[in-house]
Amino acid sequence: MNITPRAYQLAIYNSILQNGNSLVVLPTGLGKTLIALMLIRDKMKNGKCLFLTPTKPLAKQHFESVKGVLGLEERDVTIVTGEMNPEKRKKEYEKAIVISTPQTVKNDFEEHGLNANFALCIVDEAHRSVGEYAYVYVANKLSEQNALIVGLTASPGGKADRIKEVMDNLHIQNIEIRTSLDEDVKPYVQQSFVKWIPVMLSPTLKLIKLTLDEMISKYAHALGSLGFPPPLRNKGMFMKMRERILNIQHNIKYPALVNYSVLLNLLHMSELIETQGMYALRRYVEKVKEKTSKSGKLLVKEPNFAKIEQLLTSDEEHPKLKVMIDLIKSLAGKKMIVFAQYRDQVKLIEQELIKHGIAARQFVGKKDSYTRKMQEETIAAFRNGEFSVMVCSSVGEEGIDVPSVDTVIFYEPIPSEIRSIQRRGRAARLKEGEVYILMTKGTRDEYFYWSAFNKEKKMKAIIASMQHRLRKDRPGGEIKKPPEGQTKLGNFG
Repeated sequence: MNITPRAYQLAIYNSILQNGNSLVVLPTGLGKTLIALMLIRDKMKNGKCLFLTPTKPLAKQHFESVKGVLGLEERDVTIVTGEMNPEKRKKEYEKAIVISTPQTVKNDFEEHGLNANFALCIVDEAHRSVGEYAYVYVANKLSEQNALIVGLTASPGGKADRIKEVMDNLHIQNIEIRTSLDEDVKPYVQQSFVKWIPVMLSPTLKLIKLTLDEMISKYAHALGSLGFPPPLRNKGMFMKMRERILNIQHNIKYPALVNYSVLLNLLHMSELIETQGMYALRRYVEKVKEKTSKSGKLLVKEPNFAKIEQLLTSDEEHPKLKVMIDLIKSLAGKKMIVFAQYRDQVKLIEQELIKHGIAARQFVGKKDSYTRKMQEETIAAFRNGEFSVMVCSSVGEEGIDVPSVDTVIFYEPIPSEIRSIQRRGRAARLKEGEVYILMTKGTRDEYFYWSAFNKEKKMKAIIASMQHRLRKDRPGGEIKKPPEGQTKLGNFG
């Protein structure tokens, strides 16, 4: 199998060989994996290559790419998983190319004294390389071995601090970024138009929201009077507040924690009714009633909690559901992915689509009897056209490659620019695509949409600035031309 790399892929490949550990930022569908395969072909002559990816379905996908494009046999390439016993894994690490999740490799370093030396480490979805994520540990180990580390991502993040953390954790000294506006990329970009569809809350949902707002106001005031005014409009900052409360040495700590926990539940309930619907909130209310904590009992005793329970007996759903079903019917014949934030909502959407005669199947993370085998079978069936709409939780956002997808539907906007880019990237891989975003007016949906939009804009500017600065500081400030004859990626033989 011969594949001719594009000019920008060759330029990035040669920049990596020239400048060492690199972060490659390239829009989804423009061939980050091919760059990785070119590097594997080059480096496997000198030592073993490790291809890290966050999930097992992605590991299998890369396994097939490595074998197919590089023309290798299974004696040369393997997937190492935590399901193998340690002795079998030890033998598998002797193969030329190892594909694995970072947690498995980290465990083998820590618990089983992994002694494998790697010449190259490819880090897929490199934006995950923050905090305690296993990529960080493995990159530190491989840096000690002087392995070439290459991170691949479509979306490293919208904050300079986060991007710098990713680069530091992967020991990166070179950035290669391309956007859809770059001249060498433009000819290969498949256009996708993004359209947001406004939806209004029904009177019943509005009443539930107002009732929740009353309770939120009450507990926000109580928490503020204890010295912790809550940042209700910033979910990230609100989540960090718990740590601040835990760190105080004062007898107000425990009442503050109780009020914080009640408020946390109420804010989640409000998000569910605004962005998801009655079914999702009903399921969550059932979980709240099962809680034995002081905050759980306090919330259930609230008179307004009983009022919400009564309103939830209505059989109506969020208006988004009907809008989405009508939209999917109008797009009959297209292959579509629907993204929804919550697992309960994914299940409801799948059931409702099937009720309306639409061939749909859910794709979620491993949990509650949904196994890896089921994940693999769902992806294979979707690729083969056995159903037309795949309803995904966040597990479908990263890297799952189904080139024939025409349309992506966001059941709700999400505030993360990384996840928003990943979702959109499932469409317009080999042909023009469409992205529809359902947005409930006057709710978190609007705030989340514009939050992600502005962060993404900022991300591109930050990365371009970092790349420019690194190139300016580099001796010569240039990238060498590709070596003569290095224009095809073909079989080994």
